Amino acid sequence: MSNRLADETSPYLLQHKDNPVDWHPWGKEALAEAQERQVPILLSVGYAACHWCHVMERESFEDEATAAYMNEHFVPVKVDREERPDIDAIYMEAVQSITGQGGWPLTAFLDPSGVPFHGGTYFPPDSSMGLPSFMAVMEAVVKAWDEKRDEILAQSGDVRTRLGAVSLIGAPEGELDPELPASRAASLAEHTDTELGGFGPAPKFPPALVLDFMLGQGEVAAVEVTLDRMAAGGIFDQLAGGFARYAVDDRWLVPHFEKMLYDNALLARTYLRAWQATGRDRYRWVAQKTLDWAMAEMLDPSGGFYASLDADSEGVEGLFYTWTPAEITAALGDQAPAVIEAFGVTEEGHLEGRSVLHLPSGTPPDEVDPNLEELADRLLAARSDRVRPALDDKVLNSWNSLMISALAEAGAVLGRPDYLEAARRTADFIWNGMRSPQGNLLRTWRHGEARLNAYLEDYAFLLEALLDLYQAGFDPAIFDRARAVAETMIDRFADPARGGFFTTSHDHEELIARRKDVGDHPIPAGSSSAALGLLRLANLTGESSYRRKAEEVLKLLAPATARQPAAFGHLLQALALYHSPAPELAVIWPEEGAAADAEELITEARRRYRPNLVVAGGPEGESSPPLLLGRKLVGGLPAAYVCHSFTCKAPVTDPAELGKELDALDS
Repeated sequence: MSNRLADETSPYLLQHKDNPVDWHPWGKEALAEAQERQVPILLSVGYAACHWCHVMERESFEDEATAAYMNEHFVPVKVDREERPDIDAIYMEAVQSITGQGGWPLTAFLDPSGVPFHGGTYFPPDSSMGLPSFMAVMEAVVKAWDEKRDEILAQSGDVRTRLGAVSLIGAPEGELDPELPASRAASLAEHTDTELGGFGPAPKFPPALVLDFMLGQGEVAAVEVTLDRMAAGGIFDQLAGGFARYAVDDRWLVPHFEKMLYDNALLARTYLRAWQATGRDRYRWVAQKTLDWAMAEMLDPSGGFYASLDADSEGVEGLFYTWTPAEITAALGDQAPAVIEAFGVTEEGHLEGRSVLHLPSGTPPDEVDPNLEELADRLLAARSDRVRPALDDKVLNSWNSLMISALAEAGAVLGRPDYLEAARRTADFIWNGMRSPQGNLLRTWRHGEARLNAYLEDYAFLLEALLDLYQAGFDPAIFDRARAVAETMIDRFADPARGGFFTTSHDHEELIARRKDVGDHPIPAGSSSAALGLLRLANLTGESSYRRKAEEVLKLLAPATARQPAAFGHLLQALALYHSPAPELAVIWPEEGAAADAEELITEARRRYRPNLVVAGGPEGESSPPLLLGRKLVGGLPAAYVCHSFTCKAPVTDPAELGKELDALDS
């Protein structure tokens, strides 16, 4: 018999609908029941691709005795962190303050008003690995609730205050330091692991946002070592493309095998930009391989991209992706030895006797042996016959916007119209299918149903995505959408008292705290993305109000970059743009023509990596965006106007001359 999750759309929640646990979705009903019964809420937060979430479900939530105890003594509530990042952030911070660590599955015990008083992450069914059993934890919580309830409830006000403190920060007096981006980039380069790449010990997470910032600041060598190591490691799917969530070791060899849409959108763009900055074709190959994987395996026929692929298949983590020498021999026959050697496959393996494909030499297979690429494709075909990992087929607004940005930029730079068309289609999907009747964005979509209020990150990422899409194709309707998103974002999320933006809108469900998104997680902080998008919009429109609103965020958060710069890659990109007057390029073509008429000029502008370049294009007479106002053809020919630091050069019609002008700005 299904529990109360049966009507949800989240695949993660639906995975739990047949548990004997009487799971409630988050909402007023669960809180009201806890108040009526005067029992704590047992909040469990996870996501569909989370390995240890599945383990805890098998061990505890499917166990009849454990479920009966949960149902008797608690109101059990299950939350998909990807649908409800607001709930996840509040209770993750609380559990981290209680235990000193966090992660998923997140297990939190709340009083009936929703205030947390105890928690942890994964708990085993029996005490092991230094962890108490889940039953022992629950029994201790019930005992404390029965014997110390007044004490627990008396602390709730202090807990609320602590959790809401981040929204009370104010901007310090004075101006922003123009030297801050360069100094932070130098610090990050100094702390890069120059042998293995990345930052710090295992586990290692792909630091795409930090690498983007460092590339823009010229710290190319430090970026290359990380990109090279990741591309050669098991964290990269050497057969199909795409990156796993993170590596459990410091060599990027053995990953947790879940593939998340956001990682792959961000990393594809980082590798693309690194190719532009270095000319190394390997980076272009990784970017294209990653985007091709996403379009082949993660794209819904309606136009949105799915959220993730699970780490497990047949109940075993990584089984789909790992190999033994015997399996490769069965697939490739007498040609197997070359593949076994090239991809580091051994009898001992790396994970319970199975090997993770990687490049021990760091050299791409096609450079070792031209035949290896064809053999790898045959191995991929053999892998396709295996039981596939589960797919989380919900479509998340913000993550899709990250993919729009990656596809738009790659489509423009690489001359891939299929990428550009996919970006346009996804943008249309969000605009037409993920908004409320009032025009406000919605967070999630699955099987034709869009639901839940969107968050700051949904608006901010879409703003950036639409600007990327505009600069890739110069459709004024796309620019107008970007401007509308920015205005709605400011109206619904801005903090008029202290500046910056709240994570949730003014009409959002009231939780125990209203937070501001400060540091990057795997994805950009909503605040940082809002600032960067507004700065870019200010450069295209000339409207200082957008710049002032972005400045509020920068002043609030810039001091935090001193403590942990690696957590503020996107904010540092915004700071770099704020302090470096962006070169502006307006490209004009005949009124009855199209962008193709100015293709040589546009291609020249994209020849090198210019992170702050603002590009607008349109037919003579176009006024959206305002950067195009008053620009005319030269002798009837398409023309390019380069402006910088409030000064514009004479228009040029020759791509070579345009290249010289832009290169002069880079020097």
